[in-house]
Amino acid sequence: MVVKEKIVSKDFKEYVREPNPDVGLDESVKLLTPEKIEKIIKAVIGKQTARIKAVMETCIHCGLCSEACQWYLSNDKDPTYAPVAKMRMTIWEMIKRDGKVDAEFIKQTARIVFTECNICHRCSLYCPYGLDITYIIGIVRRICFLLGVMPQRQMDQAQAHMATLNQVWFSQNDWIDTMQWQEEEGASEIKNLRIPIDKEGAEVMWLPLGGEPKTTFHHIARHAKIMNVAGVDWTVPGKDVWDCSNMSMFLRDFATQNRIVRGLFENAARLRIRKFVMTECGHSRFATTYAAPPMLGWKELPFKLYQSIEFFHELIRDGRIKIVRKIKEPVTIHDPCNLVRRAGAMEKFREMAYATCEDIREMYPNREHNFCCNAGGGMAALSNWVAHKARGNRIKAEQIKKTGAKIVITSCHNCHTGIRDIIKYYRINAKNIYFDEILTETMEIPDDMKVED
Repeated sequence: MVVKEKIVSKDFKEYVREPNPDVGLDESVKLLTPEKIEKIIKAVIGKQTARIKAVMETCIHCGLCSEACQWYLSNDKDPTYAPVAKMRMTIWEMIKRDGKVDAEFIKQTARIVFTECNICHRCSLYCPYGLDITYIIGIVRRICFLLGVMPQRQMDQAQAHMATLNQVWFSQNDWIDTMQWQEEEGASEIKNLRIPIDKEGAEVMWLPLGGEPKTTFHHIARHAKIMNVAGVDWTVPGKDVWDCSNMSMFLRDFATQNRIVRGLFENAARLRIRKFVMTECGHSRFATTYAAPPMLGWKELPFKLYQSIEFFHELIRDGRIKIVRKIKEPVTIHDPCNLVRRAGAMEKFREMAYATCEDIREMYPNREHNFCCNAGGGMAALSNWVAHKARGNRIKAEQIKKTGAKIVITSCHNCHTGIRDIIKYYRINAKNIYFDEILTETMEIPDDMKVED
């Protein structure tokens, strides 16, 4: 029998959740004082009070945002999971009480905004007034971040970014060494394969997620293979910053978020590249293209930004990559929120899937109406919350099962983690793979590039 804990708020008398020990929530609140809490809340809300009230008071409680939320639907329509409830139980209480809330309130607030909302933006898409609920959740996340109350794994990644500008504490020497090692490995499959480092004037600068050179280096190998076969004039940066992930964005740590993106842009300017290509990661696309540039004073960028999917589409469209075989197993497509709902790449994704796979079975709803993977918003890092996340996305599991597909294409690292956990938790007879894997399996390798046995 699952033990539950009862949490009381003024708006919702029955906020019931399973206990889930987390040092970042349980221990950090012990350092808080009423004075510190009030000071931080007032400092963050400050001049934004009118904007926050405009959102809260415009809401007519129609319920459309609730029906749009996978957490609400997957938890048997428990009203405390509704997006509007998350606002009212957190920031609205802070405003009504003029910042005078206690440490236990902050702990439960942090649990709500960090582990029960993926800031996927689906609720705002369905709101008849277009109210930006993710903006409100973001403000609450910033309050919790400044108070030092957030899940431990997210805190760890944030500290790694602050100290090393990558999420895995990877040194610069290790980064260069890994690129050279992957070049040697790739040359055993593709003749004269190269991973150029710091090549000035290259057409493309490619950037990985922090975990790729440390644990999932097969992504580097596959991207290198694709770039070389397509004849792309490309490079990777030899100096910080090379990790395009931006976990700091999820915490609303604006200083670190902007340091990361500024470093990426400085590398792009230093190498005089024309195309800025990030690995299969949705949140890096959003942070680098939309979140950070306005804060850094960039109105327009002197280079074009792509997520790998968008760049692969261009390579296939222009005939630089030729597809000579197709995946025969039934395939379904998971639409990453930041790539599709926020960047509009839904049709490019499908054109590539239909070019490389024989049997495509759509989930419904799909495209910009997709349900989130439940690992977005920084939740992919929460390895001690896996069962909680999986139960909160039963609706996605049902979507996958209905397709009968054996492969789920998840072109995003966070999505890959979320869908993998769902497949395992609900024992779905399917596997999830990235598109770089599909492309390297289906593309033509010219005879003059093949390595003799």
